[in-house]
Amino acid sequence: MRISELARRSGVSANRLRRYEAQGLLKARRLDSGYREFAEGTEREAVFIAMSRDLGFTLARIAEVLPRYRSGRLTVADMEALMRERIAEVDAEIAARRALRRKLVSHIAWLREREARRAAAAPAPRNAFTQARRTRR
Repeated sequence: MRISELARRSGVSANRLRRYEAQGLLKARRLDSGYREFAEGTEREAVFIAMSRDLGFTLARIAEVLPRYRSGRLTVADMEALMRERIAEVDAEIAARRALRRKLVSHIAWLREREARRAAAAPAPRNAFTQARRTRR
């Protein structure tokens, strides 16, 4: 089937399918006309890859798992374990973002405090009227 047919059947855009093929995740045979020809069954693989990407798995990680998926050796327990690993990664990312947020909020407070100290220590600005009075004396 051609890429447009694969895109229609799988619900995965032709651009994504081209990217997956360029990464070596999907295999297509080139016709003399230059068109890609995908084998039957590629639809299932394309959906698996797209769903994995939507869950945040890297293309490299998908490439590691894909042979087991193709051969039917990737069990539900295996997929659950992979998703639990991904959850742990997401939790670590969230913790890192929260730490960064706390640091940013703290730095804003430090800047405000510093500015308040600087303003309190600076002499009061003189306006034109006060300045003129002092120079006449």
